[in-house]
Amino acid sequence: ILINLGGGVISDLGGFIASAFKRGIDFINIPTTLLAQVDASVGGKTGIDLDYLKNEIGFFNSPKAVFIYPYFLKTVSKQQLISGFAEMLKHALVADKNYWDEIKNCNPENVAELEKNIFTSIQIKNEIVLKDPYETSIRKALNFGHTVGHAFESYALESDGQTLLHGEAVAIGMICEAYISHKKKFLSANELEEITNTILSKFDAVKMIYFDTNRLLELMKHDKKNDSESINFTLLNGIGNVAINQSCDMEMIKHSLKYYSEEVKLLSTQNS
Repeated sequence: ILINLGGGVISDLGGFIASAFKRGIDFINIPTTLLAQVDASVGGKTGIDLDYLKNEIGFFNSPKAVFIYPYFLKTVSKQQLISGFAEMLKHALVADKNYWDEIKNCNPENVAELEKNIFTSIQIKNEIVLKDPYETSIRKALNFGHTVGHAFESYALESDGQTLLHGEAVAIGMICEAYISHKKKFLSANELEEITNTILSKFDAVKMIYFDTNRLLELMKHDKKNDSESINFTLLNGIGNVAINQSCDMEMIKHSLKYYSEEVKLLSTQNS
């Protein structure tokens, strides 16, 4: 048996190795970061990146057990805590408005506040995964924020001198995809504003004001969720509900990136 003790990279890499070695051996996850505890270690997705593209090679294979020990979070940086918090916000946005109303006021740097919500996030993800373990339908709800987010993550990986944690990239993606949800008339203007302000109040997204829109669109075309030539999104049908398998044209995606950039610039002006 293989024991994966560490963050999300260890959960993914260890699960991938266990799935491949001798055509598969058992493994256990003991996640030590918030991202790994609420997301990467749960659900059975294991994968590695290829040429800066996210999770291009991997398996669906669930661990024999996952042991969550919240006190590990006292050993990680504030940046890592905030990164993991993005996935908790996502769980609330796609599945539980009451959870959103509670967690949007949570301080992601306060381990005691996070601890009481970790189980809720795991429970939401686990219930979705059990209904659709191989992501043919409802599990796609968990991809909210990830089409744009993975593109930003890959963009940062291939750009010299820029670093962007997974949760930070997903935070950007959730703002952009909430905007698309609004433009498709799934999400109200008030809900879009609430989501945008909540995320920007907790994430240092300012460092990604400047980016190559065309390159981001190219990276989105490589997303594994796409069907044929269309770029596939999971969008919000109001806070707490989702609309899966949604495609949109390139112009709308560009507008969502512009919306994100303008909101960040506005925040920078207000803070200076």
